[in-house]
Amino acid sequence: MNPFWENEFIRTAANYSVVILCMIVFLAIFELVTKYKNWDEIKRGNIAVAMATGGKIFGVANIFRFSIMQHDSLLTVISWGVFGFILLLIGYFIFEFLTPNFRIDEEIEKDNRAVGFIALIISVGLSFVIGAGIL
Repeated sequence: MNPFWENEFIRTAANYSVVILCMIVFLAIFELVTKYKNWDEIKRGNIAVAMATGGKIFGVANIFRFSIMQHDSLLTVISWGVFGFILLLIGYFIFEFLTPNFRIDEEIEKDNRAVGFIALIISVGLSFVIGAGIL
């Protein structure tokens, strides 16, 4: 390995930069799959959206935490992070599917904090399960 990449400060800055970039991309994807506009709703003070979005941010960051802890290669860290994000996204769709009595997106958009809180917990919980599987 190149001595440049062996420097812990450089590796930390590289991991940080990659995770920030991935976080922006992943949040944009979440924005596309939800019926509401995350940042507009948060700006309006919608706590349910803030909780659901916060859970997504924590979930993605936690998946990358596990990936960084298990791998030295930046490409491998990114690969596991993307895979973990896909699993987290699938978990979001499963949550929607398992609640046929109401639409998750509509309830969160209406500031239903109970649904927003459950969405947060599902994202956080799944991120630990996903992260534990990263080898």
